[in-house]
Amino acid sequence: MTDSAHNSVDAATRTELEAAAFRRLVDHLRRRTDVQNIDLMGHSGFCRNCLGDWYLEAAEARGVEMSKDEARTAIYGMPPAQWKDRYQRPATEEQLARMQDSVAKNR
Repeated sequence: MTDSAHNSVDAATRTELEAAAFRRLVDHLRRRTDVQNIDLMGHSGFCRNCLGDWYLEAAEARGVEMSKDEARTAIYGMPPAQWKDRYQRPATEEQLARMQDSVAKNR
């Protein structure tokens, strides 16, 4: 969508489109358990935990009470500790270095 097309959409429709894209992203990440959070951080500067934290911030901004674990569970589709036990592999030194470089770009 070009900027002009984006601007021509009313606010309610834009919110619906953004919500649909977010739901698709979350669904995609739930299916792609092979993609580690450390790799997401290393390449994009955010991960499933970040999405959960942003979800929590949005809830708090609207007066919705929610814990960090509840918000992250909404992203993972299961408690984060359960996801970690099932799917998370130990990070390599290369992954950790890439993540540190990537996160530094977020500032």
